[in-house]
Amino acid sequence: MSVRALPLLFLNLGGEMLYILDQRLRAQNIPGDKARRVLHDIILTMFNKSFIEELLKPQELYSKKALRTIYDRLAHASIMKLNQASMDKLYDLMTMALKYQVLLCPRPKDVLLVTFNHLDTIKGLIQDNPALLHLVDETLRQLIEVYGGLSAGEFQLIRQTLLTFFQDLHIRVSLFLKDKVQNSNGRFVLPVSGPVPWGIEVPGLIRMFDNKGEEVRRVEFPHGGNYVTAPKEGSFEVYGDRVLKLGTNMYSVNRPVETHTSGTSKNLASQTQQSIAPNPLAKEELNFLAKLMGGMEIKKTSGPEPGFRLNLFTTDEEEEQAALTRPEELSHEVVNIQATQDQQRNQELARIMGEFEVMDQPRWSASKGDDLLAMMDEL
Repeated sequence: MSVRALPLLFLNLGGEMLYILDQRLRAQNIPGDKARRVLHDIILTMFNKSFIEELLKPQELYSKKALRTIYDRLAHASIMKLNQASMDKLYDLMTMALKYQVLLCPRPKDVLLVTFNHLDTIKGLIQDNPALLHLVDETLRQLIEVYGGLSAGEFQLIRQTLLTFFQDLHIRVSLFLKDKVQNSNGRFVLPVSGPVPWGIEVPGLIRMFDNKGEEVRRVEFPHGGNYVTAPKEGSFEVYGDRVLKLGTNMYSVNRPVETHTSGTSKNLASQTQQSIAPNPLAKEELNFLAKLMGGMEIKKTSGPEPGFRLNLFTTDEEEEQAALTRPEELSHEVVNIQATQDQQRNQELARIMGEFEVMDQPRWSASKGDDLLAMMDEL
């Protein structure tokens, strides 16, 4: 497992979250000032300097449950509220979109270009905020510093770590199904056409060499695809043409997107077994959350501003139905972590969460998971 995969996972999933929220805010005709406030607050929290510094430290990838807790808090970093069904759908869309992008990366190093595409598009959402633009640009510079010197083998390990994280997720997304890039069982269709990785020749030719290294024979074979040579390499600088389109906003054209849980009874049974099994990394994940959330400092706002609820479904009825019909095996509240046993850690988390509150915004009930310790005990 790579100790450099976590920042790319977090930033790419965060980028997908912002794409989805931006689309839903526009679809529900949320006033422009409120929609802008939501996106800016989330981006401010996501790219906080201390948080990014903590995130970029070498560390192993943690479980889906620990990362899901981060995104629950991140999505509620402003005046917007999502109920559990909408948060589930949001996270499903985020993870499946990124899984598709990582699968289709022409070469392992291109996962970095996917990340840059997300950050470039995020900058398009905050063009009127120079302070936020500076934070995103600074994150880009740090990514270049950390990942610029990694070898192809290290990027391969990063990509493999990300694919391992996503390997059991087979959630059907209507947009992918309509575009015929996903099968009805939730598995993606890998193309046999398009540009090959940069620096690689189009398949179809075998060269044979003698013991002196001189070519002595060529044999062509049918490759069964429609490949072309890559026009140029994408830019790994702060500004530049990424060439690769993976990681750009697929919701820029307003299309409804639905998710449908897909899986066999065997898969569901294994997930249930995982749910009731004790988690040996519980303490480490709690420490991980404490350190990360300790860096997620939300700027205090002045003046009251009413909050609002965002629905990721077309209607409230669909949202209510999704909450009722979502399989129990896929519930995120499955691992019993006894965080209350460590008094010192309790005090530290209480201090962190005290700094994490947003002033002058509606306080949601504890049942919605505002308190980190409550959330971890409910997992």
